[in-house]
Amino acid sequence: MIRFWRETVICVLTTIVLVILLNSYNPLPIAEAQPTTTPTTTDKSLLSVAYPNRALSASPAQLPPLPYAYGALTKAIDAETMKLHHSAHHAAYVNNLNDTLKQYPELQKRSVESLLLDLNSVPENIRTKVRNNAGGHLNHTIFWQLMSPQGGGEPTGAIAQEINKTFGSFDAFKKEFNAAGAGRFGSGWVWLVRNPQNQLQIVTTANQDNPIMDGFYPILGNDMWEHAYYLKYRNRRADYLNNWWNVVNWPQINRRSQLSLQ
Repeated sequence: MIRFWRETVICVLTTIVLVILLNSYNPLPIAEAQPTTTPTTTDKSLLSVAYPNRALSASPAQLPPLPYAYGALTKAIDAETMKLHHSAHHAAYVNNLNDTLKQYPELQKRSVESLLLDLNSVPENIRTKVRNNAGGHLNHTIFWQLMSPQGGGEPTGAIAQEINKTFGSFDAFKKEFNAAGAGRFGSGWVWLVRNPQNQLQIVTTANQDNPIMDGFYPILGNDMWEHAYYLKYRNRRADYLNNWWNVVNWPQINRRSQLSLQ
């Protein structure tokens, strides 16, 4: 009899313990994967990135003049490279874009940025040409403004503070930026962008893709195509990346950073 009651008590206690354990079990929530931001023409901050005050026209596309002489950036880039880069390579993107849009007057009325933000609205038979040449035109239009004969040194103002906060120091930022550029396989660009969370981020893009196509605002960018540096540096891309900081136009970078916050 005593054995029966002992086993009954043990059974009851075991049941109570199991109930308590089951009721106290609270699994950690599973983090839901966030979808990638898809830029659209409603992303107003991305509709005008070529210039601080206007978008880049495709009606027709025009080669912008350089804001300095071809030989003005010799601290980093030789005159012959600058001339070929601007008057041949950039000009080719402009001419090709105009030829591609010649039969599409409605597309000509749109800005280059809006075309790149909504490539699905571009007829499939010309979509790749628009992507490559509109991207090339936009990238280079931005690129020329990011350099100056009076450029170089360390950033000042708001962009300096944000770089230090995000990357730890300007030297750490340069190291990470250069490494990303050197590691960009083949042709493309390396960028400092503002992401949809309003944070600074370093990204690279292939070929002539622009960061707005991934929802990023381009603040600073360097061209990793060989035509940007090969005459002077040959295959020494790392040397080009290091020297390029000597011509970076920090007042313009500051301006673009502030615009990216609007």
